[in-house]
Amino acid sequence: MLINVTRSSMPSFEEYCEEIKDLWDSHWLTNMGAKHKLLQAQLETYLDTPHVVLYTNGHLALENIIAAMGFPKGSEVITTPFTFVSTTHAITRNGLIPVFCDINPADYTMDVAKIEALITDRTVAIVPVHVYGNLCDVDAIQEIAERHGLRVIYDAAHAFGVSRNGINAANFGDASMFSFHATKVFNTIEGGAVTFREDLVQKMNDLKNFGIRGPEQVAYVGGNAKMNEFQAAMGICNLRHVDDEIAKRKAIVEHYRSRLSGIPGIRLCSDQPGVIHNYAYFPVVFDGYRYDRDQVFERLAAENITARKYFYPLTNNIDCYKDLQTAGAEKTPVADYIANRVLTLPLYADLSLEDVDRICDIILN
Repeated sequence: MLINVTRSSMPSFEEYCEEIKDLWDSHWLTNMGAKHKLLQAQLETYLDTPHVVLYTNGHLALENIIAAMGFPKGSEVITTPFTFVSTTHAITRNGLIPVFCDINPADYTMDVAKIEALITDRTVAIVPVHVYGNLCDVDAIQEIAERHGLRVIYDAAHAFGVSRNGINAANFGDASMFSFHATKVFNTIEGGAVTFREDLVQKMNDLKNFGIRGPEQVAYVGGNAKMNEFQAAMGICNLRHVDDEIAKRKAIVEHYRSRLSGIPGIRLCSDQPGVIHNYAYFPVVFDGYRYDRDQVFERLAAENITARKYFYPLTNNIDCYKDLQTAGAEKTPVADYIANRVLTLPLYADLSLEDVDRICDIILN
């Protein structure tokens, strides 16, 4: 039987059909309809944050919040190469230059000790990434940003439902982007959102809806990135169950840990103090194990088990960025080391513990 690295959480067929049934009465399928407005309000409550703007996907959400800040073209943005390529693309597509900061070896988030050496008179922002649900050192990043007059925009694609010391991840920095892609802990089929402290709602809505403010008013040069009603309906359904889904993921992660902890050559992330996790991913670093990462990947694949080299390659080493003056994996040696050794194992709410044992048996055999 095939075991994928992830599997989308979904409500029952009957629950989703019931949620979308009234769309056949209204025929209102997009353009911020009733489902969209309801999900937005529910997420503001769930994330305990004042402003949520929904998007058709997380990438456009990140691209637009960077655009909303109005940075001069050619400015530099400090970010991490240990991320999905969307992060770097969102910076570059805004006419900005990504400057890559190395990661720390404990939780794979941006190494705060290496940020200030990268700041120049052209630096305008920091775009850190919460990785695998591990939170960045938000206090240190905020202190650096305030001292240098920089904005902080978090790529929080992996951090839905995560909090630290009672503060939801949606409330760190100037803004945070969440992905609601089908593979995430919480999904709206495709989708995403931006949360922020200052009131950028009008500008963010302008950016995602052609700048239209009325039938005869176009106030801003915007694009089209609206979440439709079917996506929002899926989100409304999934939000009812997300805490249960996270609890199921936790049990699976704990079983993985019981099988793989303490094995020489296998490194697992430690729990972060004060952090309530969402158990989005289960990364394993093969560092001196009797099989290297690629051998483990191939052994699992031979048994119809799909793991993922996540994140590999680094974004500062891929074709479209490797010629940047700020790029080159040799400039971020810790990220390069982890990227060549990390494997995320299958993890989703209805993965059976028997299948977890099967995966671990193959790795440990």
